[in-house]
Amino acid sequence: MDLGQNKVIDEGKQGEATLIEGNAPSNGKKLYVESYGCQMNFSDSEVVASIMSNEGYTTTRNVDEADVVLINTCSIRENAETRVRNRLTEFKIKKEQNPDLVVGILGCMAERLKKALLEEEKLVDLVAGPDAYRDLPNLVEEVGTGQKAVNVLLSRDETYADISPVRLDQGGVAAFVTITRGCDNMCSFCVVPFTRGRERSRDPHTIVNECKDLFAKGYREVTLLGQNVDSYRWNMTSKGEIKDETQATTNFAELMEMVALISPDLRVRFSTSHPKDMTDDVLEMMAKYENICNYIHLPVQSGNTAVLERMNRSYTREWYMDRIEAIRRIVPGCAISTDIITGFCGETEEEHEETKSLMDWVEYDYAYMFKYSERPKTLAERRFDDDVPEEVKGRRLTEIVDMQQAHSLKNNQKQIGNIDRVLVEGYSKRSQDDMCGRNSKNSMIVFPKGDFGKGDYVMVKINDCTSATLKGEVVSICPKN
Repeated sequence: MDLGQNKVIDEGKQGEATLIEGNAPSNGKKLYVESYGCQMNFSDSEVVASIMSNEGYTTTRNVDEADVVLINTCSIRENAETRVRNRLTEFKIKKEQNPDLVVGILGCMAERLKKALLEEEKLVDLVAGPDAYRDLPNLVEEVGTGQKAVNVLLSRDETYADISPVRLDQGGVAAFVTITRGCDNMCSFCVVPFTRGRERSRDPHTIVNECKDLFAKGYREVTLLGQNVDSYRWNMTSKGEIKDETQATTNFAELMEMVALISPDLRVRFSTSHPKDMTDDVLEMMAKYENICNYIHLPVQSGNTAVLERMNRSYTREWYMDRIEAIRRIVPGCAISTDIITGFCGETEEEHEETKSLMDWVEYDYAYMFKYSERPKTLAERRFDDDVPEEVKGRRLTEIVDMQQAHSLKNNQKQIGNIDRVLVEGYSKRSQDDMCGRNSKNSMIVFPKGDFGKGDYVMVKINDCTSATLKGEVVSICPKN
């Protein structure tokens, strides 16, 4: 799985849960949902909240008043699983004080470690995989009879397309909308194809309707989510063949246009792209619509072709560079971010240097960088030795982090003097005298508060920056379309 800009890199970050009245009469019980990992998990948690609200549950921020605690998990790195286990141990203590409390685990880690968590460590009462969320009310009921409840069956069809997610950040301005589930890319380091199943695309009309509903409720930005959004194909096979001649087909570029046409005041982002599937038609659609943001997250993982082959990434260094050149040509000024893994199996010093040289060539605006962490059941675990010493992995990681900080600062300095259209997200974390928001390039900008609020668009002149943040002043407030 490509982790992606805008995805939650702090695996320990708790999901934002607010008290929301469900669609069904309240049963008097409360649900606490905590999410770890990528944007997809946070989006899934909103689906879960909707399913449970239809059974009469209300969601709560306060775990101490919850009747059911569900943890949506990530298996992408060992550190993520360690943090979840530590959190489940805390809940086990709460359960000793309140035996009626139901503790469940969802998502990728749930599917992979169901036996250990249920039987060996006895940390949870129920386990539900990513395709089993509709069954949660039944699983909770089963726990009430004294049983351990499990459903980790993977589906070739489930997209939750008919479920309107309960937004756990009511009053927010940006939302995630899932367009595909699962993944067919068998990257050798990744567990996602085993924990989330085969790739399938969601009906485009349900996606557009969800985005329309979000806009009507005050949201002004949507991020179209998938393990590989570029491979979105409705009514088409992976080879581009039509499945049903009586229905229209939709590819990712066409879907983006459908969403962009909802309103010029609705910004459209997407995550994550795979270099092998990033086509010019997507870039041309970005150039056509001002409200499709000039920002692409394009994970490279390594700058060396031999390492990419061991990773089973299905592209070469040269192919990746061609895609970067296409972005620069078709969408001038587009911000680009990436994911990089250091110390993958067999990585030599020369191969590491090629990653550094690629970084220097691209000069990414942002990057998410990690040491390789071997995951059970992956192709890499079966085929390769995790033979790069930890101290070497750490040193290489430090080198690329230092490089990226310099590149980020350089790119931010280039924006000084620009006047950008910024979507106001709220108050700055550091001061109630300042507000913050993002421009089309996904840069975070801080500026003094004024006669505008969350969800408004303002024109901001950039005056200063750090490697992570731009600072500016509002020069005008944009009229609403």
